[in-house]
Amino acid sequence: MAALGMAGFGLARSGLAQLGLDGPLALSTASDAAAGLPFGLDIATLQNGVLIYLGLSSLAFVLVWLVGYLRSR
Repeated sequence: MAALGMAGFGLARSGLAQLGLDGPLALSTASDAAAGLPFGLDIATLQNGVLIYLGLSSLAFVLVWLVGYLRSR
């Protein structure tokens, strides 16, 4: 890892090996990504949470834009 210049970032080789990322950083399946999720989350729960967050933040953006437009008229 030191040859790649990653030693200063505190990335231990053993931690990367536990995630199956001891080679180049590449994930080929969702189960590869699921192995590294924090707090015991599964990939479906995380995906649903992200979709809900993106939907609500998009709705808030549109509402703020619409209120600003209506107030400027």
